[in-house]
Order: sequence, then structure tokens, then C-alpha cells
Amino acid sequence: MVFSRNCGACGGTGQQTPKACEPCAGSGHETRSETVTARIPAGVADGDRLRVPSKGNSGQHGGQPGDLYVTVKVAPHPVFRREGDDLHMAVPIAIHEAALGAKIDLRTLDGGARLRVPPGTQSGQRFRLRERGAPSTRNGQRGDLIVEVRIVLPKLLDERSKELLREFGRINGENVRE
Repeated sequence: MVFSRNCGACGGTGQQTPKACEPCAGSGHETRSETVTARIPAGVADGDRLRVPSKGNSGQHGGQPGDLYVTVKVAPHPVFRREGDDLHMAVPIAIHEAALGAKIDLRTLDGGARLRVPPGTQSGQRFRLRERGAPSTRNGQRGDLIVEVRIVLPKLLDERSKELLREFGRINGENVRE
């Protein structure tokens, strides 16, 4: 980042006796680069502004430097999508897990969690894990993790699997398009 700071040669006055200051050409400010470290709090959202005190441009005629404001740009996560303090994720499950029920281990931002999928779960059904979302920068409370299950069919079926599915279709012959 590039900032203006009070000139070290003239102390920000722009004058050296008996002539104008050479490093700042009489402006009282010299331009230089500086690395600034800013603490990013947990839960900061896209577009939030962070204030770094006394790291802005220098004041007039040797005055105190101003504050630096940094606008945060949060990159998208490959697994989680954020809505407020809630996090959303999609989890693939097998057809037998959806039909019979299962316990699925999930990787969350703060470790692992276990989701209980009840028997008869439909693709697209959502489950809420309380306080497993992003922390709030205002009050410190966490949002929820919303898990959407997506049923994934096997890519290749052998003849035995196909016959079992045909039998399953005959036994449970309800029309799902009505």
C-alpha cells in the first residue's frame, strides 16, 4: 500500500532553513510504501470495512496521521455458501442411506459434526445444525449450518442390482409423478 507520511527531513513543515526541503519538495509529505498488518476478526463478511487507527495519510503541517479503512472482499468457498451468519452446504448421500436412514460425518469449519438422516429422506431435504455457522462480528453468536442432502445414484449397475431395483419397483409401485 502507498501512504503519505510526514517528511522526516522537515518534520512536515515543508521548509528547511534557509530553503525548501528537498525530500518532499516543500509539500511537507513524502510518498513511501509501507506494509500494514490488520487483524481480520472471525465472521467478517464481504463488503465489511475494517479501521486500522493511525495508519492513513499524514496530517497537515505535522499533524497526526489519519486512519486506514480496508474494505474486505471474501472469496467464495468451494463447499460452504454464506447467507448472513448461516452457512449452507450440499452433501451427497447414497440411495440406500436416504431410504433406510444413516448417520453421516460432516466436515465443518470448526471440526466434525454428525448428521442423522432419517429413513425416507428425499433429495433436496434440508437439515439445520444449530450454532455451526459463521460467528457474528456484532454479538459473537454463531449462525446455523444448513445441510441439503442430494441423493446420488450409482453410476453403473450390475445385473443383480438392476433386478433388485426392478423388484423394489414392483413392491413399491406408487406413482411418484402424481
